[in-house]
Amino acid sequence: MCSSRSSCPSSGSAARHVVAAHPEQGWSLLCDGAVVFDDTGELTPDGRAVAPHRPPAEQPAVAA
Repeated sequence: MCSSRSSCPSSGSAARHVVAAHPEQGWSLLCDGAVVFDDTGELTPDGRAVAPHRPPAEQPAVAA
């Protein structure tokens, strides 16, 4: 294993970057060891699961 490590911001930082992307499978590995999913869910390096961050659904338009 490589002994050099690039600096990576702390978990939860918007400055973290992707080190391995697998869009065909819907996930990416970030520099801090977290795995993020296309639905915005996340597995943190310490094993915690973060639920997807889904915005509230818009009210459907009603025809008058």
